[in-house]
Amino acid sequence: MTGMASFLSGCQYLRDRSSYRLAEGAKWLTFVIAVVKEFQRKQLLERIERDGATIGARIPERITVQGKPVELQEFVFEIRRRETVPPGEKDRVERAKRNLRRERIERKEQIESGEITFEEGEEIARSIIGIDRALTELENLGPVDLEAEQRAQEAADRKRWMSFLKQALGNDGADGGKVNSRGGRR
Repeated sequence: MTGMASFLSGCQYLRDRSSYRLAEGAKWLTFVIAVVKEFQRKQLLERIERDGATIGARIPERITVQGKPVELQEFVFEIRRRETVPPGEKDRVERAKRNLRRERIERKEQIESGEITFEEGEEIARSIIGIDRALTELENLGPVDLEAEQRAQEAADRKRWMSFLKQALGNDGADGGKVNSRGGRR
């Protein structure tokens, strides 16, 4: 629940759908909340989905994910410092990525349908872009198993080489590889 939403939960919502009343002693204070307009909501959503939105963005130092504070910047930098992720840490990284994706979805839903101000929407959008930046860094980690990666690379190289040889020698398997006396295919 955003700060405004928790504050408003103790208020009485008036019929004009933009005013609230708060009991203050024997008086009622009436105030107007500038809820984000639809075009602003669309701008915020476009901003978080834009290609390159994370370029130049900073990973937030601290963020609340699933109700728990996380030192996100420190976690990402700690993982990125290593050349490879040890098998024991891989589960931790995968769990962190899942939680960050879930948090991103929840924050995006706040922008899509929450009663928020434009300023709150901007703050949520900034945090989503920071989450995206952290996810990008965590997704671009080097391979966990260098030997398996090397074997996969060698297998792909062999496959490409065999395909090249078949094509160069005119034996791509379409007609059994038969070649006529002049070097052409039958």
